[in-house]
Amino acid sequence: MAKRSHRKTSRGKKILRIVLIILLILVLAIVGAAVKVYLDVSGSVGNTYESVDRPDSREVNFDEEEPFSVLLLGIDTGDLGRNEQGRSDTMMVATVNPQENTSTLVSIPRDTYVDIADEGTQDKINHAYAFGGASMAMDTVSEFLDIPLDHYVSINMQGIQELVDAVGGVDVDNDLEFEQDGHTYNFGRIHLNGEEALGYLRMRHEDPEGDYGRQARQRAVVEGVIDQATSLSGVTQYRGILDAVEDNMRTDLSFANMREIALDYREAFSNVDQLQLEGEGFMQGGVSYQQIDEDNLAEVQETLQEQLQ
Repeated sequence: MAKRSHRKTSRGKKILRIVLIILLILVLAIVGAAVKVYLDVSGSVGNTYESVDRPDSREVNFDEEEPFSVLLLGIDTGDLGRNEQGRSDTMMVATVNPQENTSTLVSIPRDTYVDIADEGTQDKINHAYAFGGASMAMDTVSEFLDIPLDHYVSINMQGIQELVDAVGGVDVDNDLEFEQDGHTYNFGRIHLNGEEALGYLRMRHEDPEGDYGRQARQRAVVEGVIDQATSLSGVTQYRGILDAVEDNMRTDLSFANMREIALDYREAFSNVDQLQLEGEGFMQGGVSYQQIDEDNLAEVQETLQEQLQ
């Protein structure tokens, strides 16, 4: 009896040892995968980093979960053979407030007539990027909206297409049937791949609301990408997302900044309020511009200022 008991104990120890070894291997595999993901992300994000020379800008303490603002720029290069500096045909400002768990996304018409910072001239707001890159675009938008602009993210058209494909496409609610670039966009809830998303973003001539309608579609695609990228399926497709942004995106957010935002500001991204600056079109020197309504501008400025308090 004693021998049988001893054999059972020995066998039990062996089984336990095997289980522990298997668990150890699994833990090492998980840790190894996590380290690989971390290194992949930090490396790719490092390649997108491009600082701006704005000595008077404020410093946001992400460790303290302070509200922040970011200028989102969609640059008209990287597609259709365009490789020049380009203009920021898509301009949005996002404010993120983790205390209130809210974010605000404001679209700025690309033809908005403004004072161009450091140029001493007035022109379309999207020309600021063409004149002086992200720094001048940030200064111009900051003065126009009367808020501090803390960071920027720019992505070209090729990057948008690759990013939409990387997250598995996006779903949008389409309220206007139209055709663009060989694609048909039906009324209702539709799913878009990267190429279809570009056509969806470009169309404005068939839209009764013109560029305002296009800006609404731009916001819808941005929200769709955020929803997909922050979902479980988006996380598992991280490599494709990194490949899409590495060559096509630039930002002055560091990897540490992005990590803190992802960990501590996530809830704020689930509650996004969308605003639209609107005005009247006018011609000057044979060029069309948009003059933003003063009351509309003041209301948007107040909303953003409250978000950043």
